[in-house]
Amino acid sequence: MLTLNNKIKIPDIGTGTFGSDHASPEQVANAAAFALRCGYRLFDCASVYNNEAQIGSIFTKAITQGIVKREELFVTSKVWNDMHGPGDVLISMEKTLKDLNFEYIDCYFVHWPFPNYHAPGCTGDSRNPDSRPFKSDEFMSVWRQMEDLVDKGLAKTIGMSNMTVVKMEAVLPLCRIKPELIEMELHPSFQQKDLLDYCLEKKIQPVGYCPLGSPNRPERDRSPDDVVDTELPNVKAIAEARGIHPVLVCLKWVFQSGAIPIPFSLNEKNIKANLECISSDPLTIDEMSLLKQDDRNCRLIKGQVFLWEGAKSWEDLWDINGEIV
Repeated sequence: MLTLNNKIKIPDIGTGTFGSDHASPEQVANAAAFALRCGYRLFDCASVYNNEAQIGSIFTKAITQGIVKREELFVTSKVWNDMHGPGDVLISMEKTLKDLNFEYIDCYFVHWPFPNYHAPGCTGDSRNPDSRPFKSDEFMSVWRQMEDLVDKGLAKTIGMSNMTVVKMEAVLPLCRIKPELIEMELHPSFQQKDLLDYCLEKKIQPVGYCPLGSPNRPERDRSPDDVVDTELPNVKAIAEARGIHPVLVCLKWVFQSGAIPIPFSLNEKNIKANLECISSDPLTIDEMSLLKQDDRNCRLIKGQVFLWEGAKSWEDLWDINGEIV
């Protein structure tokens, strides 16, 4: 267990629930049920995944059967981009609470830092004419609503996701309640050292999504230049020397870098192995140093479907030049 800046405890590994375009809500819920039985207590949910009601049924059943108590769970969810208007965050939260059958969420995230919506299942070249660049005042209007959720007891903590250092520098001084968690893409081929170090310095706990390199991400997020983390030279070498799967090397790296990994799998054997791997046989200092060489700055979730008119490329979303575009 880790302790957040506000003294709330959070498990040091969790499971994602994004089934992408290859897993049904029922399959994801069944995986969550098995994860509960294995000992997972951190579950990363989101309204846009369209499976919170099914997962909520699993939680209700487990609590009713005495498998777990509500206070033993750390469940997160996220407000989607189409719910950034005045009063929308509360509406989104109320829907999530109803679906999950909870009275509160342990951490509620702003999923993306702008209201740029895309339809579920859209292609990678789809564009919404209403999309626009990040604006601090727009973000803060959403964040004020997030802070209200904490005041109302509906969220124990709140967090940010898919941010950059310069975006965080712009909004953190304006926050009445600062984020306890930040979700960020994190795996050996995309190490995000600047953002990771910044968050750790600010005592904002990073949560690493895509810790395995997201082999099952939607087709719209795939690019010919993407790197496969389990095929990276040093990941493979360390895995071979240890006699373990390269996936487990990736998970250990994320955890030992200071982030909470949230892998997702439908395979029961893998779900169990993922949980167990971070509590034993840590990577050595030399192995961690070796894995630094596998950083390819390979962002897999590029977000190109959120681009606005006039944007040059998906890199404009991520402030590549150190300035908010």
